[in-house]
Amino acid sequence: MGANQRHLHVACRVNRGHAFDSDLRSSMIDFSARLLQKYLLIWLVFLSLAAYHWGAPVSGSQLAGWDPFISSKPCLPYLIAVTMFAIGCMLPREEVRQVIHHWPRVLCGTAIQYSVMPALAWAVGHLWGMEGDQLVGVVMVGCVPGAMASNVLTLNARGNTSYSVGLTTAATLLSPLVVPLVLRLTLVSGKSIPAAKVWEASYLLLLMVVLPVIAGHLLVMFIPRLESSARRAGPMVANFVILWIIAVIVGLNRGLLATRDLNLVSALLAINVMGYGAGYLSGWAFRFQEPIRRALTLEVGMQNAGLGATLATQLFPERDGTAIAPALYTFGCMLTGSVLAQYWSGRFRRVVVPDDESAAHSSDEN
Repeated sequence: MGANQRHLHVACRVNRGHAFDSDLRSSMIDFSARLLQKYLLIWLVFLSLAAYHWGAPVSGSQLAGWDPFISSKPCLPYLIAVTMFAIGCMLPREEVRQVIHHWPRVLCGTAIQYSVMPALAWAVGHLWGMEGDQLVGVVMVGCVPGAMASNVLTLNARGNTSYSVGLTTAATLLSPLVVPLVLRLTLVSGKSIPAAKVWEASYLLLLMVVLPVIAGHLLVMFIPRLESSARRAGPMVANFVILWIIAVIVGLNRGLLATRDLNLVSALLAINVMGYGAGYLSGWAFRFQEPIRRALTLEVGMQNAGLGATLATQLFPERDGTAIAPALYTFGCMLTGSVLAQYWSGRFRRVVVPDDESAAHSSDEN
């Protein structure tokens, strides 16, 4: 009996040790994810500066001649796929059901995004006198779906996060059809993007974006025990990969970025600010409640520039300049989006949005 008790005591201690190790790993992952998300803009600046100045700090060391940013260029499509897979794993099933139930509201917001942003990018690009690679890059900014960071900022802004996730999901799933078509329509000359590139863009978006999102969502749906781990690690993986993608684009374009083209910066800022304005005014015109207006505003103004930069490098491998505008836009929309979310979080109290469809059309409290 005494021997059995000792064995049981040892087994309990081992189980407690395993549980402690598991809790410690979970706590470390949660802490790392919060640290990365809270200081996302700081990490973005840090990694981008490291990519821009990489050659100088390592000269004379064993790392001289090795550039991790340029070396990562062939991996960009796979990095985007990893990000989208992580997002698919994090999509709550209840929110997906709500999006399907309220599809007219989501479709309306998606139509606003895919009409307003390409039109703004095209108009600003021509009004600012751009041409060639620079014009293609600016138009690319307007054609890609909304940024994943918009969901986080919508939460910070006390907006309707479910609606934001719905807009991002719908725009992402439609991107293989809409993005190539919009690119072709906005670059009507056909010289900048031949017809063959349109089909290539559809194929790339299907492989890099749509299939990974669906695969991630189906994985946690059919293997529920993975859902908790996916929700814990997913944000950290998605955020880090996006940061690395932008750093790679910066590293690939050090020479061009050194010119400090203020004309391009001002054009991208104009697109961003007018995108926010168009999103909010559209929400007001459709009589959406305040939380939905905020979600629509951030979703329209913030574009998935990481995807745009990757798509540009894949469609135009010999024209690295096309990826500069999307890379710069990431800085701009992260900065302005963070400021706007911070303003909204303190300026307005949150309005609870009922699940019923009529909430989409009820008037705002002021």
